[in-house]
Amino acid sequence: MRLPILTLVLAACLAAPVFAEGAKSKPAPGTSVEMPFLIAPMSKDGKLLGYAYISSKLVCASQNAAITVREKLAFIQDANVRDVYAVSVSRSDDPMKVDNDALSQRLADNARRIVGAGKVVRVEFGQVQFAPLHPSESTLNMMTSQEKAAALAKTAADGNATTTTAPGQVPAPAAAATSKPASGPTH
Repeated sequence: MRLPILTLVLAACLAAPVFAEGAKSKPAPGTSVEMPFLIAPMSKDGKLLGYAYISSKLVCASQNAAITVREKLAFIQDANVRDVYAVSVSRSDDPMKVDNDALSQRLADNARRIVGAGKVVRVEFGQVQFAPLHPSESTLNMMTSQEKAAALAKTAADGNATTTTAPGQVPAPAAAATSKPASGPTH
């Protein structure tokens, strides 16, 4: 009874790498280079909506290629910043989401142009986060109570909001009225 179970477990362990090859393979040790964060503007019809904060890494063909990439990291990052400011990184159907496939290809092409075609295999993204330009109802839930109060006070001062608060919300501080006359030079 134990022999058939052990045989099945052994067969499953040997078959696991075959199934894993369908997905992106894990880079060999020492062949990936973490890139500095990339901050890309996100816009629609020429209007700035916010910024995408993108962490990425370059997967290189070998450890020696990774060393070359590290030596040229500043030039690669400069090319990437110029690229994302020149051409939009947004998806055509949703301007607040990054087109990962197109951006990955563009960033890999930049790196290949700088260090050589055979040295960079691909670009992998870690975290891609959109930060809106102006806080809204949806972003108020991600703020601390002090940040919420400040945002609500600014909105109320602009005359765009009512002064009512929902249960659990921090009310905006009222503007202090002063009855002191304006002081000026007295002669």
